[in-house]
Amino acid sequence: MNATQTGLLAGLILGTAAAVAGFTGFLIALAVGAVGLVIGRVLDGELEIGDILGRGRDR
Repeated sequence: MNATQTGLLAGLILGTAAAVAGFTGFLIALAVGAVGLVIGRVLDGELEIGDILGRGRDR
């Protein structure tokens, strides 16, 4: 399991734990899972912070 998968899994678990119930809980789990996925991709080197913030590598 690479860092992307670990980050997504951790985000989903934390989101599920933070969720109270219903559709709001689903949205929380989805948002935290997406954050975990992005962090995992950054740690794997598949995504750069500049790509997220809209800054190019030419700077």
